[in-house]
This record gives sequence, C-alpha cells and structure tokens, in this order.
Amino acid sequence: MKRTLATAALLAVSLVATAQAEEKVKIEFAYPYSHLFDVTYEKIMPKFNAKYPNIEVSIRATYENYEDGTNTILREAVSGNLPDVTMQGLNRQAILVEKGIARSLEPYINKEVDFTKDGYHEAMLTLSTFNDEVHGLPFSVSLPVGYYNMDLMAKAGITEFPSTWSEVVETCKALKANGVENPIFWGWNITGNWFLQALMWSQDEATIEDGKFNVASDAGLKALETMKTLFRECEMKNLEWKEALSSFSAGQVAMMFWSTSAVGAVERSQGDFTLKTGPFPGIAGTPKGLPAGGNAAMLVSQSDDPAVLEASWAWLKFITSGEGAADVARTTGYMPPNKAANEIILADFYKENPNKQTAVDQLPLLRDWQAYPGDNGLAVTQVIYDGIESIVVGESDDMKALQEELVDEVQSLLPAEGS
Repeated sequence: MKRTLATAALLAVSLVATAQAEEKVKIEFAYPYSHLFDVTYEKIMPKFNAKYPNIEVSIRATYENYEDGTNTILREAVSGNLPDVTMQGLNRQAILVEKGIARSLEPYINKEVDFTKDGYHEAMLTLSTFNDEVHGLPFSVSLPVGYYNMDLMAKAGITEFPSTWSEVVETCKALKANGVENPIFWGWNITGNWFLQALMWSQDEATIEDGKFNVASDAGLKALETMKTLFRECEMKNLEWKEALSSFSAGQVAMMFWSTSAVGAVERSQGDFTLKTGPFPGIAGTPKGLPAGGNAAMLVSQSDDPAVLEASWAWLKFITSGEGAADVARTTGYMPPNKAANEIILADFYKENPNKQTAVDQLPLLRDWQAYPGDNGLAVTQVIYDGIESIVVGESDDMKALQEELVDEVQSLLPAEGS
C-alpha cells in the first residue's frame, strides 16, 4: 500500500511538473498603424510560435499613430496597465526613457553570446541609445519618397520625375491642363511634423538646434514658403492622410509625397495603373539630408516575473533581427535597420522590388528625426501641425507672420535654457 501511495504521489508530482512546463508564458504587445503592420505581424507570428511554443503573444488594439502610441503609454504607466513590449516612433523614445517607463536592454544584451551576429550594428543602435544604454531596438526605418501614377503622368506627357519642388509645381500645372483634377498630395499631416523636418534637413538645417526652434531661421521661412507655394499653385486638396492614401491607390491622385513605409500597402490596394517611386525632391536640387522615420521596440513591462521579462526579450529580439526584420521589408516599404536582414536574407529582394529600392538609395541622406525636448514635446507637435494646416486651408498667407507666431508659441513650450 505504501509503495502504491508513494508511486501515486510521484506520478502526481510528475504530472504537475509537466503541466507547469507546458504552461505558456503570456506577454502583451502594442504597435501603431494597423494598415501598415498587421500583415507584417501575420507573417512574423507563425515563425515566432514555431521557435517559442511556450510563449503566447497577445496583441493589444493598435495605436492610431506615433503620437497616440506615446500618449497611450504615458497614460498606461500612470494606471499600471502597460503592455510588456511597445513600438514607439524613433522620435518618441526619449520621453519614455526620461520618465523611467522604458527599461534598459543592456542586461539582456549582455547575456547574448554574440549580439552583433544578429545584425545589430552601432549606427542603428545609437538611434535608441540614451545615457550610453540601449533602451530600444530599431524595427523599421523609412525615408520620404515620391509616389507616381505613371498613367496620369503620361496624360500630361511627363516621363521624368521632378527633382525640385519648383518642378513639382510645373508638373501640377501640366497635369491640371490635361484633365487631372487632383495632381498632388503632399504629406504635411504625417506624424511628428516629419515633412517640415524634411524641408529643414533638405537645406542642411536642424529643426531644433541648441534647444531652440530653428524654424526662426531663413531656412525655416523658406520651408514655410515652399509649403505655401506647393499647396496654392498645385491647388492641393486638404485630405486626411488615410483618405489621401486611398485616393492615390484608387488612381485619383497623380503624385503623392509620403513615407516609403506605405509602398507595400499601396501595392496591395492599387488600381489598374503603373506605380513608380522616385527620390524626394529638394528645394534647390538634391536634398542635403532627410529625416529617418520609423519605430523601435521597447521593453516597458511592469512585471517582476523573470519568465515574463525573458519572454518579452525573446519577442523583442525576434521581431527586430533575422527573418523578423526581413518581413518588414517584404510586407511594407520600410527598410529593416538590420545588417543580416538587408545584406543576407534580402540580397535579391530590392533588385526585384525597385519601388522599395528608392528609399535604400537615399540612405546616405539619413538624418535624425528630432524629438522636441521636455515634457511638452507632444504639445509642440500639435502647435506646428495646426500652423501648417492653416496654410493648407488658406487661413495663413503671410509666411513671415506665421513664422513669428510659431516660433513664439513653440519656444514658450520648450524647456528654458539651463533648466
């Protein structure tokens, strides 16, 4: 009897141990732009599940954009309801580090046998390095490009891409004269005032310099005047950005200037026309620089469970390296900031996908997508957004007056010198 009881007891312990071993570790993940990235994670998830069958990744509702993502994380940090891993815009990482929300990844990186073999190189890791510690792994990098409906361009006898904004205006006029009602959409309302920064970097000028709003400069005035000329001379409609992408995909817009991130989405939904992408035009020739867009994976878990943290690291590392990173390029227009993905897995990919090659060719122009310093960074973004919209809808005609108004309001929101 004793032996039977002992055997039963051992069997019970064994069954419990087996059940515990088979029990999945659950983590939560949140990312922006469902229309861009849903298909990416649909590709990645089966590969991750095959490699890590004991980890279950639950995906939260997607963020509308990068600003929404940052605002959501800031709220969830207060309420104690953070996901374990979040995707944040490259220009929105600093505030999460400053507020102690994003965990340093150094303890996990240091335990890796050879971290660099997975394709992480210093130039990309610096985008997410703060106080000499890596707090995020870049997932995707984008640059602004031109999208062209070559069928509509042909109606106006246009076969070459415009290389300056003055040439874009002339192209708009030719398109209008040949019956193209909506010749252009220029992405002023893209996240993070990205296109204002593009016009500034095109002139080799930062938007924020020494803690000051550099749109006070001659380059800043030139950027505003360039926008006004484009909007007025091209008679650009004030489209919400999702509507603009849909209109271009439907063949209703001849030229769209937007992030390369949308190439995959446009190709999947485009109508019966020939799509080509081209380099982002400059103000007086080839741009001298362009801001790097994109996002990074950050560990923001509030769990103290080592199993949850290790599972979160496994997910974070998987999606930013190797096949995970390569799926970014395959499904979107983003470039994976990962040497292994770009040079090994995707060796022939860009040759076969020239519309996605355009941004790669512009990589030498890559500059920082600047964050606005201090706690009011999101408010600064909104102030600039409202100012540019006033040009789009015709409320602002005097660009010098608008420049002064923007500089005064933005500078009042930035940290005081020495603070």
